Amino acid sequence: MTKIHVLDDSTINKIAAGEVVERPASVIKELIENAMDAGATRIEVEIMAGGTSFMRVTDNGKGMSKEDASVAILRHATSKIQEVSDLNSISTMGFRGEALPTIASVSRFTMLTREPGSDLGTKVEISGGKAPDIIEMGCNVGTSIKVEDLFFNTPARKKFLKTNHTEGGKINDFIIKLALSRPDIAFQFINNNKTSVVTPGNGNLFDTVQAIYGGQVADSLLTLNLEDEDLKISGFITKPSMLKSSRTWQTFIVNGRIIQNRAIAKAIDNAYRSLIPKSGFPFTVLKIEVPQRTIDVNVHPQKSEMKFEDESRIFKAVYKAVLDAIRPSSGNLTEVAAVVEKPKVEYSMEPMQFVPASSPAPSAPVHSGSYQPKTIYEAVSRPAVKPAVSFAEAQAKLQQERQVHYQQAERHDEVADGQNIDKSNSDMSNDPSKIDMSTADPSTAEQAVENTGRMIPIGQVDLTYIIAQDLKGLYIIDQHAAHERILFDKLSAMADGIPSQQLLVHQLLTFDRKEAALVEDNKELFAKLGFHLEAAGDFDYRLMEVPADVPVGEAEDIIREILTDLGNMHETSAKEIRQACLATTACRAAIKAGEELNMRQMEILLDELSTTAFPYTCPHGRPTILKFSSEDLAKMFKRTGFGF
Repeated sequence: MTKIHVLDDSTINKIAAGEVVERPASVIKELIENAMDAGATRIEVEIMAGGTSFMRVTDNGKGMSKEDASVAILRHATSKIQEVSDLNSISTMGFRGEALPTIASVSRFTMLTREPGSDLGTKVEISGGKAPDIIEMGCNVGTSIKVEDLFFNTPARKKFLKTNHTEGGKINDFIIKLALSRPDIAFQFINNNKTSVVTPGNGNLFDTVQAIYGGQVADSLLTLNLEDEDLKISGFITKPSMLKSSRTWQTFIVNGRIIQNRAIAKAIDNAYRSLIPKSGFPFTVLKIEVPQRTIDVNVHPQKSEMKFEDESRIFKAVYKAVLDAIRPSSGNLTEVAAVVEKPKVEYSMEPMQFVPASSPAPSAPVHSGSYQPKTIYEAVSRPAVKPAVSFAEAQAKLQQERQVHYQQAERHDEVADGQNIDKSNSDMSNDPSKIDMSTADPSTAEQAVENTGRMIPIGQVDLTYIIAQDLKGLYIIDQHAAHERILFDKLSAMADGIPSQQLLVHQLLTFDRKEAALVEDNKELFAKLGFHLEAAGDFDYRLMEVPADVPVGEAEDIIREILTDLGNMHETSAKEIRQACLATTACRAAIKAGEELNMRQMEILLDELSTTAFPYTCPHGRPTILKFSSEDLAKMFKRTGFGF
């Protein structure tokens, strides 16, 4: 008697189920892909208990006849291909013919299907891979598949499933990705009798993203668009100010198929380097179209991986598409402003004191030595108490004070002559009063906004944030983060080294053994950053030159911070080390919180920020600018629905 024998079909299907049906989400994925291949325009998914007890996928596709339904449940039976050469031009989601028989072998399986024009449909019932029960009965056009008690006959597989909440979340993620890959199909997902996902199915990817993720994500989307011969890239990616905690928010679609690919993910990471913190990932929906002959989808049973004929070309194309999307085209800061996420409104009751216009205002408390200011602004600027005035007088005075000065032609000439932010950096950090606005023609702020469409500064809050406005709403700019981004981009553009200034009196710096070794190993790096260090002993160095934009008093602190960064880095490239050092240098040289700026300095800061390549965030990933749209302000003040 031979020891080797051929397995029966039931055992073969159960073994194959381990590859095709990994968890309930795998079942949903296979069934939805079959519905998509059947030409469905509406797909409804319903689950209970994370899909372990009940799953149903219903579509309005072309359905099957009784003969086709009887064959579809057989292993390796498919309508997608006929011979091996068809794999080179396969355009459908499924093609192996394994999904239905393997699912039916580990569950209680029921299928209802009917073709258009047929009077009756077909019902197929299979319990744990046993012989099917096939009968005719009435049903809607399309196919509805019900899967109950998944893995009831393979308890070892069922034991490794996660909690119902986790399994339900996996199904939710799969449906979202499938909906993003086919915005022309209306999806509905019902989890434990609650609707979780609904998409319009109008073919518009933006509307699909908005329906799934909400308005805040939609408002932060940037369009991806690149065409190169037989390669096309489209989709959306969020601004660097809108980040997610994991890569599950990134969807890669190649020829309509959802895949995972490290090269594509790495291209996005490289494009966003120095724009986001290390702990965040941008939301992405990336659609790539390439000739079918240049890819191989027959790599994994779940078809989640794909081989490219030229993966380096895909990497470069994705990198360029993302870089073009995040680089503002018009230099308009309103395009890069981050939407305020879930602003919280706090109300407080303060007693109101009414004083007649003819009476003097009550005396303010005298600022004694024990007085504790509540804000930086209050500590720096304590306005004297003025007598009360009438509302009309106050309004007239306010209009007069809001006169701003604009003269576009002269400003552009001055910038062209070299009077830009480089010169004003030292002015703003040392003497904010050096720049004024006395040479321009007056016009009101409202007229300036309407005529130029630009963002104009209104004032400063807490000596830290610049308040600006345009026709679209209100903006808050972090002056330190904005100036830090400006300096970082300027320093990064200086490939041959950063201009430095010689010190009249050299500084003697003492390091420990580890720091001294880092200084010696990175002398060339420090020289390119504008720091000229010369050994003056075993652990002593003489600082002879510092970068032109760095205050002399902060040079030592910057060097020690750079050494700390160098000591914490492991197996990094020279480019990454330089970027980290430039980020530290820019951070220390930028305008600090608590520094008062006049209107002209604020204008220069906003103009320079609008001309940087990536004004979304500072080099450490903090947003530079936030936006409150007119609609946001109306909601915060509860003005919606009143008509005024």
